[in-house]
Amino acid sequence: MGCLHKYWLKEFAKLFLIIQLMILVLFVFIDYLSKMDRFLNADITLMGAMGYVLLKVPFMFVQLTPASVLLATIIVFGVMNRNNELLAIRSSGISIYSLVKPAILVGLIFSVLIFFLGETIVPLSMGKANYIKNHIIKKRHNFYVARENIWIKSENKLIHINYYDPVQKSVAGVTITALRKNFSLESRIDARIGYYTDGQWVFEQIIEQIHAKDSLDYDVKLYDKKSVPLLFKPEDLGAVSKKSEEMSFSELRKYVKKVETEGYDATTYRVDLNGKIAFPFICIIMVLTGAATGMRSFAKENMPAAVAIGVVIAFMYWTLYGFCLSLGYGTILPPVISAWTANLFFLCFGILYLINAE
Repeated sequence: MGCLHKYWLKEFAKLFLIIQLMILVLFVFIDYLSKMDRFLNADITLMGAMGYVLLKVPFMFVQLTPASVLLATIIVFGVMNRNNELLAIRSSGISIYSLVKPAILVGLIFSVLIFFLGETIVPLSMGKANYIKNHIIKKRHNFYVARENIWIKSENKLIHINYYDPVQKSVAGVTITALRKNFSLESRIDARIGYYTDGQWVFEQIIEQIHAKDSLDYDVKLYDKKSVPLLFKPEDLGAVSKKSEEMSFSELRKYVKKVETEGYDATTYRVDLNGKIAFPFICIIMVLTGAATGMRSFAKENMPAAVAIGVVIAFMYWTLYGFCLSLGYGTILPPVISAWTANLFFLCFGILYLINAE
């Protein structure tokens, strides 16, 4: 039985490496060539541009691994099915479900690997890649991100944003300091929340302090709501704000606690926090589904059809997973449920699909 498991693991490892390498190489070339015009217009060499693309490879490895695991599992079982190896195993009185054990082990190993990469390499590489994208390629030199805070220099204003919600496209904990030409203080605006509507920023719960020239006096005014002319848009904030993939699980958890302690809504980041745990487990589900597909009778006669079904299953998972996360971002579903619904659905599907395989 041990030799059978070793044989399966050897075939799986070979196919997984081939599939994953092909997908990653294709991604690198497509991403590099599709952004060539931006690279040529930016202050970056072609080798530096290639380095920028390669920085995103760890993130893409994590994202593409479940699909590669699924396809490799389907092909291994499909080839064994076509070569009548599964029939020989049945004839020997051994259940073909015994081959599911090394498949589940592989799924568990890749789940741990994905979580480990998400905690270590991915945050560092994506942080560096986003910095190159914003400050070198897109030349957003007036934007600066210090940990989770955003600083913006716009005309004579220095703007500090404590929290940006990328889903609601709103800001919170905003301070706008206006300076005169001699760099003396002209005014300061403190707002609790702000949002972008009809081409302008509208802030609520405002305290405005206007400094009288050549004096130490301040004229303090309170507003429930006021529009303030600013040059940047939510898209600019979304591009430079620190993304969830740039933070490890522990960093993101601390950030969520910080935001909620300060009284802001951290639903978006709480959904991503639960997603960091839920997503790696899809590898276990994919090996179950892949085993069930490769064991089917049609896989013996039509391997391309089995692979196509694998691609459809992966696409359906991504669609459902993204849809459930969107429901979580919109507070329609609780963060935990939105992150785990797709996994639970496909786990039930994979188990039922596997039970009927033999």
